[in-house]
Amino acid sequence: MRSILKIALLIVGVAVFVMGCEKAADLPYNKLGNAVYLTSSAPSVTPKSGDSAKTVLTLNWTFPNYATDSANMKYIVEIDTAGRSFTKEVTRTMLKNLSTSFTGRELNAILLNFGATVGKATNLQMRVTSSYANNNEQYRSNIIQVAATPFSDSLKLVTEKTTVTGSLATASQHSNTFTWSPTFTGYTGTVTYSLQYDSAGKNFVSPLTVANAGGVSVYNKSMTQAEMNTTAINSGIPMDGKTGKVEYRIKATTASGAVGYSNVVTVTITTYIPILRFYMPGSYQAATGNGNDWDPGTAPELIRDLRSAVYNSMYYTYIYLPAGAQFKFTQGRDWAINYGGTGGTLSLNGANLSVSTAGVYRVTIDVNNLKYDIKLGRMGFVGDATAAGWNPPNVFPTTQMAFLATNKFLGVSHFVPNGWKMIDNDSWNDGSNSAGESRSYGSSGGTGSTMDVNAGNFPNITTADDYRVIWDGTNRDNIKYEISHGLRVVGAFQGWDPATATPMTYSGNGVWTITITLPAGDFKFVSADGWVFNYGGTGGKISRDGPNLNVSAGTYTITVDEYNQTYTVL
Repeated sequence: MRSILKIALLIVGVAVFVMGCEKAADLPYNKLGNAVYLTSSAPSVTPKSGDSAKTVLTLNWTFPNYATDSANMKYIVEIDTAGRSFTKEVTRTMLKNLSTSFTGRELNAILLNFGATVGKATNLQMRVTSSYANNNEQYRSNIIQVAATPFSDSLKLVTEKTTVTGSLATASQHSNTFTWSPTFTGYTGTVTYSLQYDSAGKNFVSPLTVANAGGVSVYNKSMTQAEMNTTAINSGIPMDGKTGKVEYRIKATTASGAVGYSNVVTVTITTYIPILRFYMPGSYQAATGNGNDWDPGTAPELIRDLRSAVYNSMYYTYIYLPAGAQFKFTQGRDWAINYGGTGGTLSLNGANLSVSTAGVYRVTIDVNNLKYDIKLGRMGFVGDATAAGWNPPNVFPTTQMAFLATNKFLGVSHFVPNGWKMIDNDSWNDGSNSAGESRSYGSSGGTGSTMDVNAGNFPNITTADDYRVIWDGTNRDNIKYEISHGLRVVGAFQGWDPATATPMTYSGNGVWTITITLPAGDFKFVSADGWVFNYGGTGGKISRDGPNLNVSAGTYTITVDEYNQTYTVL
């Protein structure tokens, strides 16, 4: 009986096992899941600024069949530009949902941060990585491509005034303020704004940029009458009280290179004759102590020729340039308006000018006639009071002056009673008012007065003597001259009195000498005309109004070289 029971139980167990195996074989095997299949709502999208809050793209994917509740299924949406293999992708993580949507603003921000160009389609690649919520069993979907075009926000520009008038007397006063809204919302990099302008109706084919307007995250620009006047003149409105219209817009540029523009506003401007200033940036600046190379902000300013016939047109400078120096000219201390040229012809945004050999040059530009001239920079005395007479070919080197610094010459020469001038060439001016003509200088006033170009003589010399003359153009708005007598030694030993100081002997070429017995103490070199002109010095170099020199008691031979600005005490 027991044997029969055991056999029966064995048969039942086998039957149950077989039935269980057959049931398991019938169930689907879903534990590990499978990759999803991704689709998009459109193959391309071109959202507009008005679509910022609207859904412009939806991504859908299939169920991954993980053996868990759908709430425990995770999806990572990856987006990158085509060809980068998802190395710089943007991701969005989802739980449970089998789709995700992007508004115009969201998609635009993604595109801008990728460096996409506004108005130009960029191919985006997209995929979905599915997994359990704990990241187990990750599978990547198929890759789809969507062409998406970014937009610029509605960048709004507003002008405080639509009509402005200025004058030279009130040029520094406030004229107008431009205000604009930020743009590229959602972009994580910096956005730089610039204020552009052009003549009305030109459609900004070749826009100019307002200097020092805008910047990173700057949304307004207050402009003076001078600044508004400059935009009008640069736009072609005549500068003598004429009225015209100028259009303005904002250019916004992201750090990744996307560009957007605002609406255009128009301002009617009545001009006035301004003071235009020109500068000479170039490769020579650092080497010659004239600021930083190619930097208009530190470049030397050209002298303004104040003659009515060439006012705001003719500019020039006397300057030392090393061999191979290159340079250009800027109106103002930035590159917004710059001139180069070739063959004597000046041109806007033209080629660099250059000199092949080192030397002192006279560089001239005529911006109205678009001409330039580069010649030897020099200065000398001419006239019956001088050894050259009224014959310019006799000036150089007979009565030539020494170049001390940019726009500064000093000459020492024997004068006799009569008339005289200074001249920078070996011929008289031809009356053409051209960039290349000679320039002579005179003045109706005494020492320290403003000089006139190609006009009258200086006041006549009344007493024969050795005179020091300085041609001084360091004030670019007012070139002046100085004239004084020879040097004397003055000091504590004689009460610091120029009238009773001991005269030095002139040896020519700017050199003065004296042998003198001095007590211990301080001394200087002074003109017979008084303390208006004196030299001090240190380390063998003289300097005007410089520190006292000092010696022990003894007899000394003293030499002063004004042309080289040196001294020796032996």
